[in-house]
Amino acid sequence: MNFYFEAAKTLNRLDSKQGSIKGVLATLPEKDRKRTAALVIETLKYKVVLTDIINQAKLLKEERKITSLNLALVLVHDLLLSGGIQAGDGPIKQAVLRHKTRLNGELQKIKIKRGAKANADLAQTGDQRAARIPRYVRVNTLAWSTDEAVKSLISRGFTVSDPFESDFSPRIAFHEDPFYKAGKIILQDKASCFPAAVLAPPATDNSCVIDATSAPGNKTSHLSALMKNKGKLFAFERDKKRCMPSIALISDLGTELYLEIEEEGNQEGRLKRLAGFQVMMVKHAMRFPGVQKIVYSTCSIHATENEHVVLESLNSDEAKAGSFGLASPKEVLPQWPRRGLPEEMEDPSQAESLVRCSPGEDATNGFFVSCFVRDQPSFQKRKLDVVESEIGQEACHKKKGKHKAVPS
Repeated sequence: MNFYFEAAKTLNRLDSKQGSIKGVLATLPEKDRKRTAALVIETLKYKVVLTDIINQAKLLKEERKITSLNLALVLVHDLLLSGGIQAGDGPIKQAVLRHKTRLNGELQKIKIKRGAKANADLAQTGDQRAARIPRYVRVNTLAWSTDEAVKSLISRGFTVSDPFESDFSPRIAFHEDPFYKAGKIILQDKASCFPAAVLAPPATDNSCVIDATSAPGNKTSHLSALMKNKGKLFAFERDKKRCMPSIALISDLGTELYLEIEEEGNQEGRLKRLAGFQVMMVKHAMRFPGVQKIVYSTCSIHATENEHVVLESLNSDEAKAGSFGLASPKEVLPQWPRRGLPEEMEDPSQAESLVRCSPGEDATNGFFVSCFVRDQPSFQKRKLDVVESEIGQEACHKKKGKHKAVPS
């Protein structure tokens, strides 16, 4: 029964917005993570239907031992949709089983009402956008080449198409695929592949890249693949629990890197508070004297976290001192059609340098990508002006010192 308590607790965390689904699942104990994650995801698919069934059967009203809706959801899910509750006969299991006939009756009523021939037809009815988001996989080029992956997938009946248009059906499962188990492919939404592609780090021995918020590790492993395991890649993560799966993932995929863990305080807050923290991170990155390019991305569709953060960062003293501006549109996935929101920028044309992904229209999760680049000529001129100014001030002080009276 502890398995169901853990799944219910995970749903509670998602309800209270303590992180994304991927992020919260990454913090689950390694021993039962796969099993718990599968139950949580499947329960979310049927949440609207299961909630209706539980309410109509008055399960929570009549059974005090079932202390929360989320506990009822995971138990009823397995009872009705997954072959039964996988736990010993205890008071909580018996409390649900007492209502088995009524619960099953409510399920059949809903199927008739919605014209569903199978239970699977009831899935994802709470968010039609989720039903349209396909599966995406990224080839781990540290394990094999893209050509090898393409040939292998074609031999299994898949076809090749443009990377910005291709996808797999949402019903295709890759968790048991031998390529996935061998670390040759990574399950990663297309939109979350954009930041590393925009940064485009050079695959040279002297290249240096920092991933400032690295969990759960997909972007870090993608950067490593683009760098061909050359140079240095530093990954930082404040949340120790989220960091552990990152270490396992990155090690399994053949990446060699140094991972820094920072202890996390309570960072939950409103969008504005989060945006303030994000601006602080971007400005901090701009202070590095050797940095050439900064990619700022979020899995958010809110302008507060996206365009507003970019605008405030551009207007900061750090951006002016470091001669930072937005990369040109041709450097930021020019083939991707959806760009930033012009009405949220001081200069509407700057929105063309920003990338947005809409879950309802782009068949991806919500995402945002921006890229700041340093204008080297301006930066070098600014540094020279500062040096000349300091030399001038020093000369002035020395000149004044010559006229000072020396006491006898």
